[in-house]
Amino acid sequence: MTKGQAKKRIEKLKKEIRHHRYLYHVLDTVEISDAALDSLKNELEKLERHYPELITPDSPTQRVGGKPLGKFVKVPHSKPVLSLFDAFSKDDLIEWEKRNKKVLGRDVQFDYFSELKIDGLSIVLRYEGGVLKTGATRGDGKIGEDVTQNLKTIEDIPLRLRGKEVPDVLEVRGEVYMTQDSFSRLNKKQKEKGEALYANPRNVAAGSIRQLDSSITASRDLKFLSFEIITDLGLKNHVQVHDSLKEFGFPVNPNNEYCKDITAVFDYCEKWEKKREKLPYDTDGVVAVVNSISLERELGSVGKAERFMIAYKFPAEQSTTVITDIEVQVGRTGALTPVAILTPTRVAGSTVSRASLHNADEINRLDIRIGDTVIIQKAGDIIPKVVEVILRLRTGKEKKFIFPKKCPICGSAIGRREGEAIHYCSNPQCFAKNRERIIHFVSKKGFDIEGLGISVVDQMLERDLIADPADLFTLTKEDLLTLDLFAEKKAVNILKALKNSKEIELYTLIIALGIRHVGEQTAVVLADRFNTLDALSKASKEELEAIHDIGPEASESIVLYFDLPETKDLLSKLKKAGIHIDSPKKNEATLRGKTFLFTGTLEAVSREDAKELARKHGGRVVSSVTKKLDYLVCGKKPGSKFEKAKKMDISVLDEDAFLSLVPRR
Repeated sequence: MTKGQAKKRIEKLKKEIRHHRYLYHVLDTVEISDAALDSLKNELEKLERHYPELITPDSPTQRVGGKPLGKFVKVPHSKPVLSLFDAFSKDDLIEWEKRNKKVLGRDVQFDYFSELKIDGLSIVLRYEGGVLKTGATRGDGKIGEDVTQNLKTIEDIPLRLRGKEVPDVLEVRGEVYMTQDSFSRLNKKQKEKGEALYANPRNVAAGSIRQLDSSITASRDLKFLSFEIITDLGLKNHVQVHDSLKEFGFPVNPNNEYCKDITAVFDYCEKWEKKREKLPYDTDGVVAVVNSISLERELGSVGKAERFMIAYKFPAEQSTTVITDIEVQVGRTGALTPVAILTPTRVAGSTVSRASLHNADEINRLDIRIGDTVIIQKAGDIIPKVVEVILRLRTGKEKKFIFPKKCPICGSAIGRREGEAIHYCSNPQCFAKNRERIIHFVSKKGFDIEGLGISVVDQMLERDLIADPADLFTLTKEDLLTLDLFAEKKAVNILKALKNSKEIELYTLIIALGIRHVGEQTAVVLADRFNTLDALSKASKEELEAIHDIGPEASESIVLYFDLPETKDLLSKLKKAGIHIDSPKKNEATLRGKTFLFTGTLEAVSREDAKELARKHGGRVVSSVTKKLDYLVCGKKPGSKFEKAKKMDISVLDEDAFLSLVPRR
């Protein structure tokens, strides 16, 4: 297409897109499908990308003008955006109501306003003089990021408020989300372009809002629903809030419902739990709000959560799909893990196409065969798993899976020790093991080298730039510039990150080495006992077994690891590269002897960082609630562990209380 032809086509496309936007947003009618309109927009965007000199201010792609941002500006919220308590049953809802009555000190007959909890991204809109001034993300609840430029691309968000009596200032909260149809269309385009598919609509919505280039956001077909007026307008209840939002021109969820009591709330939850698959968007539960705004103010908040509202969470989803194949992956310790390749299906809001089968014994226990129709389950962020084979749907064409007798990567012998379920590759030089070791070495739990992702490590291995983790520290800028998509700035940043990582604490180095049977907690114990890597490498099996929490399997594995010639060579190279052990001071071990369990989503630090803090200061991190647990640290959405800890009279800390226990630089 010549430039002249492109110019004519662009003018026709702009005229046609404006026509259809007017029909949809003003006259509430359509002549073509959303997919067809998206196609016109995409064609226009492609032509304008190819001929940027033909872009005009009136182009639909320029609805939000301006160059891509360099970064997002921080915006303080006028009122903190707090978290929600969670409920998982009718009893939880009743208990929540009882707690609220106790807080008020009287027997109040509550009524409620119930809303579907859309799985999207919460935002705050601020209007001044009836015009959209700023739009910000939730952030940490106190300070968000200014994403106004991107939010203006969402047609559902009014740029000017409707109505005659518009307040001078109005702040509104709502949810940005993507419909399942739009998500499917987006992934279809990704597949056609040969690019990676997105995991779920929520991730796409969140990522789209945080694009520095608003044209990317505009192409994602995002939607918006409002649910709260932050500004005090003298409204008496949330039913009035709902009506006022509509009057100001905001879209509200038509499925929201007034509930006369807590039983009606539960009935609403049950109804939508059964009907949620028919909704055009993902929902992970229901938000119930005390209807009276005066009671809302009396109840207030506790910690980082509002007392007057609660999120009822739907149970973990299950779905059926077909196992089309079974692959065997090799990990950094040589462990062979069978993985089911599935016909893609949606579970708990995500598209799932793979599920771990754990080991050969698990395959035999469930009698899993290629071609079986199976039930898979995904609770929260847990990896999908096969929970059952639907035997009645077998046709006789299913194939039994024969576990390999040799490593599928290097062809070496495999085996498993007595009492263990996992098979291991016997070759210490197995390419797959080495690849996974390097990826683990640079991961957040190890040396935490930003910019060294899986694709970069793969390129380095393919081009023989590295053979083991120590080789990373000998890389030059010239080496890195030979890699795909590497410019000088990226190369310099990675070299700087490698240099800065050379001073490392012993327990982190032990984790980075990826020794079999040595997890994060064991690494802390070993670092605390031996102080230097040289002392640990010389420890005998008997000496190791004498340490509390170090069992015979870990002891034997540690001794075998340090006896390997490959290990001795690696440690020598690391020392030569300038890796320096920075051991924590004894007086920093303020949590020595205490056990911690973390649950829910933390805000100031990630859960992994919180665990690292506990270990760094001598604490022990466990995975379940028992009588030996000293502290349960609860973030947002703590789940059943919180209730169990309360029943066992275990101390419960919020995030701030935990952080106050550890000295932070």
